Amino acid sequence: MEKQHPNHPGELSTDQSAAARQRTHGELEARSEAIERLTEAGMPFMVGGAYAYGPYTGVYRDTKDLDLFVRKSDAVRCLQVLEKDGWLTERTYEVWLYKAFKAEWFIDLIFSSGNGIADVDDDWFKHAKPGVVFGHPVLLIPPEEMIWSKAFVLERERFDGADVAHVFRSCAATMDWNRLVRRFQRYWEVLLAHLLLFQFAYPCERSAIPEPVINLLLDQARQSIRDGDWADRICRGDLLSKVNYQLDIRNWGYSSGRSWDEAERSGGGNGARPEREDPRGSVG
Repeated sequence: MEKQHPNHPGELSTDQSAAARQRTHGELEARSEAIERLTEAGMPFMVGGAYAYGPYTGVYRDTKDLDLFVRKSDAVRCLQVLEKDGWLTERTYEVWLYKAFKAEWFIDLIFSSGNGIADVDDDWFKHAKPGVVFGHPVLLIPPEEMIWSKAFVLERERFDGADVAHVFRSCAATMDWNRLVRRFQRYWEVLLAHLLLFQFAYPCERSAIPEPVINLLLDQARQSIRDGDWADRICRGDLLSKVNYQLDIRNWGYSSGRSWDEAERSGGGNGARPEREDPRGSVG
């Protein structure tokens, strides 16, 4: 029998207990204590990952860790709080992730997405939803920002598109679509792709997506066709996958879209963007 990949979601259930069935009491207690220690220290954080995905979508699954979302400016202090509680800590990736370990268990402190796009800012906290995790009142990351960060996880071994579709299915009616469109303003094609996949997966739920949103994005798609090819030979695939487009950049003469995007966002680019953008990102 083929061994299950570590990133396989495992059993999916509508039963909340599915999130704990494969975890030991000690591991769950450690996760609970981490939340408690950070709360006692007055550290601002939000819970994401499976512990937010389940309440939003009604889909519960086992999770190998606890995802806590923080501002980058608070991340080191969060590590220090956990260190005092006996956790071993590491500043794993300065772009987006720190980790804390207790025995074989760990939690993630996340302050951006892996590609550096979805930085945790004040709006995450402003729009976070109240929830309860391990009996503790907490903030859950907003559905809009959950989509924003998951939409770029398109690796061969991990694809979060089904997660995005389930969040659309359950939260579309109450989402702030203007904010979501603004989040994706530079990456509108990614949002459109996920919306079309949602409509394919749920043809009976197509009306869940506001018509002005689809029309705005389709207008941008039509304009991009009229604008034609970009002048620069760029592959933005490395914003979607760390691995799967490296050959293109290394061997086929494309420049890194991720490097280009980072320069543009930091104000170091030349500003040349052939496709049209709506500066307001408004959908009516």
